[in-house]
Amino acid sequence: MNPFLRRATEYIRDTAAFLAITSPEPIRTFVAKHKRINDLFDLPVRVIGSPGTGKTMMATLVEFRLVEAILIDQSSQQNRALAAALTAAKFSDGDRPLVAAIRIPMESEYREFWELPYDPAVKTKLMLSLIQARAVLGLIRTLTANKQREIEDIQFVTRPEAEVQLTQIGGDNIVEVRERAREVETLVYNLGASLLPPELSDIPDEVQKPYQPFETIREIDITWNGDRIRLRPLVILDDVHSLHPDQYAALFRSLAKREIRIGRWVMMRMDALSPSAVFRSSDDEALPGLKHDRDFIDVVMEGAATRQGDRKQFRKMASDMANRYLQQVDTLTVRGHLTMQGLLGEVQAAFPPGKLKELETAVAREQRQLSISPARRMMLEDVVDTYAKGAKAFDMSTEMRLGMLRILMHRYANRVSTQTLQLFDDPEPTQPVKANGGVADGARVHLHHRYGRPLHFGMNDLCDASGENAELFLQLAGSLVSRMETKAIRNLEPTLSPTQQQDELKIKARSIIDNWSFPFARKVQRLVDELATQCVENALLPNSPLGEGANTIGILEQEIQPLLDSNDELALVLKFAIAYGAMAAVRDYGQGNKVWCLLELSGPVCIKYGLGFGRGNFLERKVSDLQALISEPKDA
Repeated sequence: MNPFLRRATEYIRDTAAFLAITSPEPIRTFVAKHKRINDLFDLPVRVIGSPGTGKTMMATLVEFRLVEAILIDQSSQQNRALAAALTAAKFSDGDRPLVAAIRIPMESEYREFWELPYDPAVKTKLMLSLIQARAVLGLIRTLTANKQREIEDIQFVTRPEAEVQLTQIGGDNIVEVRERAREVETLVYNLGASLLPPELSDIPDEVQKPYQPFETIREIDITWNGDRIRLRPLVILDDVHSLHPDQYAALFRSLAKREIRIGRWVMMRMDALSPSAVFRSSDDEALPGLKHDRDFIDVVMEGAATRQGDRKQFRKMASDMANRYLQQVDTLTVRGHLTMQGLLGEVQAAFPPGKLKELETAVAREQRQLSISPARRMMLEDVVDTYAKGAKAFDMSTEMRLGMLRILMHRYANRVSTQTLQLFDDPEPTQPVKANGGVADGARVHLHHRYGRPLHFGMNDLCDASGENAELFLQLAGSLVSRMETKAIRNLEPTLSPTQQQDELKIKARSIIDNWSFPFARKVQRLVDELATQCVENALLPNSPLGEGANTIGILEQEIQPLLDSNDELALVLKFAIAYGAMAAVRDYGQGNKVWCLLELSGPVCIKYGLGFGRGNFLERKVSDLQALISEPKDA
């Protein structure tokens, strides 16, 4: 099976297979470079991201069993790179581990506790007891997984003031601690799984007794290469968005207790947050009494700092990931193809003579319609030629020069349109007409829509289309790799031409959009379709006023925040659109002495509609415009 089309979680049980496809870049980007890295093991941490941003992969990578395996065997460049990333993220000092992490999947059984006929406080206590028991068992299991030590070599170091709680968890004997955790897990699990939950008074005494290892344990003492070392425990609760909202709030409040000295991370999707939080406003109102950055920290696995920096960083991460996955594709590696970039051709095929003739005729016709003299056309052609000589782009072909010339003719005509002309005049515009990258990008978009010339191809476009989402990148890359494999099996050169890449990406993009199944998906699809259509109309204006055109909508911040604080349906539609990657939000974007909230269409939408991936160009709209787009069409 094409490894690009398998979820990373399918590799988790096989350490070697998992490490072979795991890139160190996510933990570098989102943990090692976090501004509060020194506090990530002290305060509760919400690790937030859209589906596919790599939350589970990162949580698995930092589990102690994998950290230990990486540190023990650094004979491969792959493990050395992972070890360096773990050191940068303070999970090790380069030679020894510093943190003992365990990942606990928050499966549906935890949600079932919220259906029990007890008070919320009782249901929360039961859930916490089960989580803590499994955390203790998981820590013991991961510390002994690689057979580097026996259970007797492990000792939980407790807080000096937690003498009473020490008795609750089984004392200071590790075997008795494990047995107590097993007892609590069994009793609480059976209670939650019962067809008929017992009356509160009939709950076994052992379940009703306090059980608080999170408040008791401070460190873990283990053997490491013959020495004794101490580790900071870290419990990672994965997929907490599956909990009931009230249940999640109660859980997070419990984890925010100051008495807790172990690290605690919760991994969650964006759709579990309020619309305001998804748009990067404060989420304090969702957790009254808890203040962001004081009582908890967020690690957002999306672009966060500089937009250009995010894109460059993701390109590096995605390229590394693609090359690791490609090594699992035997049909390509046996032929010596080891890098994804080498299989994505970037040289455009020769423009068909018939289409070139059609383009030349169209440019000549528009020259006459705009009353542009032959001399002026020659001057504009010189402008294009001068740009082409110094351009870094290598596709300054005849059709590109004609496309740029067409745009410059329209810009020239617009600039002299207000002047009073005499017969045979060839006026000079008040502002010179220049060729630049924006004009070239505009020509590429025009040629794509009018003549089918490929627009999206090459490694950079593949990465940019993914919007910093690892799973989306693998889906798009997987469709290309499937085409490569088909060619290789037929004994053809597997490298894909720009046209082949464009065709595959467009098919995959349409499939992704058609398969959206999240809440409000149909309204999100209607919204992005309408906005994309408006962006295409702008991109195809003959003078390309925004270069390659807009792929973004801008709404004034003074309009967007009241919307997010309201109960308007549009706030929910936008929340799910962003949470599931249909668009991205950029807050407080300054331009034209105004502050904007930008709504950027996702890569699949841009591919489907033939829009560029450039950032910064946007169409100004109002909240009322978006509300009209999602309203149900009236019956004729």
